[in-house]
Amino acid sequence: MKDSSIYKKVYGCLIGGLIGDAMGAPVETKHYKEIEKEYGQVDDFEGDGTDDSAIKLILCEAIISNNGYITADEFAEAFLNNNQYYNLFYIPVRNMFHKLKSSVVLPVNAGMGNMQSSSSAMSISPMGLINACNPRQAALETYDVAGLIHSGDTNFCRDAACAMAAAVAEAMKPETTVEEIICAATKYLHKTSSKVMISRIQEVMDLAKSVNDYRTFREQFYESFLCEDLCDSRETVPCVLALFYLADGDPVKSIIYGANFGRDADTIATMVGALAGAYKGVDGLRPEWVEKVKANSPMQEELAQKLVDIILLRREDMKKSMDLVEGLI
Repeated sequence: MKDSSIYKKVYGCLIGGLIGDAMGAPVETKHYKEIEKEYGQVDDFEGDGTDDSAIKLILCEAIISNNGYITADEFAEAFLNNNQYYNLFYIPVRNMFHKLKSSVVLPVNAGMGNMQSSSSAMSISPMGLINACNPRQAALETYDVAGLIHSGDTNFCRDAACAMAAAVAEAMKPETTVEEIICAATKYLHKTSSKVMISRIQEVMDLAKSVNDYRTFREQFYESFLCEDLCDSRETVPCVLALFYLADGDPVKSIIYGANFGRDADTIATMVGALAGAYKGVDGLRPEWVEKVKANSPMQEELAQKLVDIILLRREDMKKSMDLVEGLI
């Protein structure tokens, strides 16, 4: 199974995200000019990630424990079972966690009133994986799951998670393209209710396509598209899709672009690393990076296999449903 395309894509997505998180972590919050001055270029990593990767592990636990079908309720249960990560959580995630722990709200309402962040989008790639090749379904299921952390006034963060999950699901297709993956990010969002995220993605993609150069894009993005909070998904997710485009989907370039972008560098790099890893598979990553992950985080291989098993289980469920439809014809 490890030689199959599906395993390579799932594993590539998982460790591409982990590498991006770890590579961007030391330069998080820095301006790209500070990074250049201090490091020249960041192109290697240590450690096994930050809260981005921790929340992704919580999400994977929820998915695996529930045979691939989860809502905000199952995601909430997994959070409550993993309070060892609490010190890593950012403000909106802590808010959600305390609401759940105190039973003051239901999980479907826990995202109300939480400040903007990328906390859902940065960790959501497993929802794209289990909906491999079905970006519409990835967006639909993610809307429920991501509502645990963001809804109401910050619903655009929920939309950002749906965009990333749909993009990853599209990236799993054997013959897809960079353009089709970027298109999938907005295609299945609410056309009116998600207008804030759709518009921002389109504006940033227009810039990326007009300049078609990483350094020029980075400079002009800083001039025109920074948000008050660097963790705002209106900043990070459009940036991720643009960097994926500028790197032509190459995982190595994508991760290095993300880590050296500055601002919320670990989150940008983990999202673009996961997306590019799903697109090109583990073979698209540097072998020395892969070996380092194997040495430091060997459980990622087992996790990838469990997610592949979930994908195959869901495939059988879909086949049963289609067989029943055939019986009606």
